[in-house]
Amino acid sequence: MEIKNFIYGTLTAMTLMTVTESQAAGRENPFFVVSKAPYEAVPFDKIHISDYEEAIKEGISRHTKEVEAIVSNSEAPTFENTIDAYDRSGHLLNSAILTLSNLESAMGDTVLMKIMGDVTPLISQHQTNLLLNEGLWERIKKVYDDRAARPDLSPESIRLIEETYKSFDQNGANLKGEDREKYRQLMGKLSDLTVKFGQNVSNEMSNPDLRLWVKEEDLAGIPEAIRTAAREAAREALVADGKEDDSSLYLFTMYAPSYGPFMKYADNRSLREQLWKMYNSRNTKGEFDNTSVLKEIANTRLELGKLMGKENFSQFKLQGTMAATPEAVMNLLEDLRTHYAEPARKEMKEIEAYAQKSEGKEFQLMPWDYSYWADKLMNERYAFNDEVMKPYFELNNTIDGVFGLATKLYGYTFKENKDIPVYHPDVKAYEVYDSDGSMLGVLYADFFYRTGKSPGAWMTEFRGEEKDALGNRTLPLISIVCNFSKPVGDKAVLLTPGEVETFLHEFGHALHGLSAQAVYPSFAGTNVYHDFVELFSQFNENYLTEKEFLDGFARHHETGEKMPVELIEKFVESNRFGAAYACMRQLGFGYLDMAYHTITEPLPDSLNVEEFEVKAQDPVRLFNAVEGTMVSPNFGHIFSGGYASGYYGYKWSEVLDADAFAAFKENGIFDKKTADKFKKMLQAGGSVDPMTLYVGFRGKQPTTEALLERDGIKVDK
Repeated sequence: MEIKNFIYGTLTAMTLMTVTESQAAGRENPFFVVSKAPYEAVPFDKIHISDYEEAIKEGISRHTKEVEAIVSNSEAPTFENTIDAYDRSGHLLNSAILTLSNLESAMGDTVLMKIMGDVTPLISQHQTNLLLNEGLWERIKKVYDDRAARPDLSPESIRLIEETYKSFDQNGANLKGEDREKYRQLMGKLSDLTVKFGQNVSNEMSNPDLRLWVKEEDLAGIPEAIRTAAREAAREALVADGKEDDSSLYLFTMYAPSYGPFMKYADNRSLREQLWKMYNSRNTKGEFDNTSVLKEIANTRLELGKLMGKENFSQFKLQGTMAATPEAVMNLLEDLRTHYAEPARKEMKEIEAYAQKSEGKEFQLMPWDYSYWADKLMNERYAFNDEVMKPYFELNNTIDGVFGLATKLYGYTFKENKDIPVYHPDVKAYEVYDSDGSMLGVLYADFFYRTGKSPGAWMTEFRGEEKDALGNRTLPLISIVCNFSKPVGDKAVLLTPGEVETFLHEFGHALHGLSAQAVYPSFAGTNVYHDFVELFSQFNENYLTEKEFLDGFARHHETGEKMPVELIEKFVESNRFGAAYACMRQLGFGYLDMAYHTITEPLPDSLNVEEFEVKAQDPVRLFNAVEGTMVSPNFGHIFSGGYASGYYGYKWSEVLDADAFAAFKENGIFDKKTADKFKKMLQAGGSVDPMTLYVGFRGKQPTTEALLERDGIKVDK
């Protein structure tokens, strides 16, 4: 899961028509006026593709003037005329950026990519100009220095003063002379590089060379629903290429709904190897090669860290996180490695021995074998695999069930509103209400895979929550995006347990955004420390193994029967079987992230990225490295997604979410008192220090004990 820093919406095909200057004459840019859509939602049906760049440029101009008005104010700096005024500025710019970036991600349209590439340097330059605005900085410092003289200010207001000061201080405001210009150059360069990296990843996903065409005889082991989707994918691709459909061909791609099932179920080992190598050699060569780009990004970040007086980028980036230092991050990763390494190696030996019973003693387990043979062993040992659970996870029932989790915990209700404009026919918009009947916000749900859409799943916002001086609340516009297989004909869409887990995860982020009750925009919803934000998404995942929750919606799509308790127990056992491997895999990403961002000398142009990655991941490696494959060139989380020096946050948050859910296990998974305390964390956003929030909920700081217990890891006491 991922939270997109910039919002990502899509438009219909008609909306994507380019409008010339003359055609645009006589109409007003929809971003410049109050939307007439319900709840002043984004008027997707009114926006033309030419509106984005115009709105962003005008947004920069207006924001600059708003800041100039703050700086030129003849009155002495106060919280109201400086900090609060600055925090509430830039609405037009923010709206245009969020909508464009969401559109680019969900559509993958090359015209939108170009627009994003063109405006990103302007946005980056503007942000840097704000941080280096000496007049603004002097006013912020004055308010910060005088904050003790304002006992009338609320704790949230004081925190906003302190966090604003830290943000400027830690991002170049105190730099002088040439260093200020150097900072400006580095931020502009990073902006360009990260956009290029991300667009290369998206473009590579559609690379026709990274597609596996197979015949029916190669489909042994693959479930019928996956075959049907692969046949439809082949038909669409052939038609798109101007060729006649060939009913004997099936197509598998790099996208999760296609790649994952093939690796898990295909009996043909050589084809599994071929697809695995395709997937793990993305962006390593050709037009979308990212190897040189990532080195530039790492080196530019190092230069930025040193400019800010740090030894490396990690020291700079981890300011304002719960972890705070690279040492704390590595201590966490090392602690988990010591607990999970041996159980993971034991699991792999068991899987290999199981495979050798039918493949012979010479068989050696390889990366493209793990999912396939682990699934078969789990199926034999626990009489379980994903396909056994899928009939109980029909999409519409699952939507009701996942939304119903928020109803049971917090009293939230959801009502589809077809009058709210959406950016694609597949998208649905829901009004979300609190337990007292008041409106919380709008939730957009974009579930299905389509060509060009970025891979994975994420939560975004088209507009954040805030309150004005009179307490009037601006409703948040929240979006969740997934890549589930689209319905074929009248066949039911059945989700795997992993897809339901993804849905629960992104829905947790959405609830964080919808529940926001902060006064100031900077603290609303998911605007929290980076290593705290995943708590609320990963917390939701715990319910996937709770029968009391599943009984509310997980019914066989043909018979209507509830999911048997025996199946749930087998699912829990099978999850524990792979938990150590999954943890080590995540640690591998964490070690790699820290390796790139704790360098103290620039990576040379001659650096072999593959060798660098192998060395970085050696402490947690379970398989020997396969020549020609690596994750670094397509590791969007750290090179274009905002998780640089932050990937550890997933494991950090797992410690938090397991510990938090333990409170519900102690008191009842839908216990109202416990849920009310958890809801307070959701509502607070970043207005309170995260550890203070957590201790207020749990009564103590978190430990790894609950996580180890959940994963079935034995610890000597």
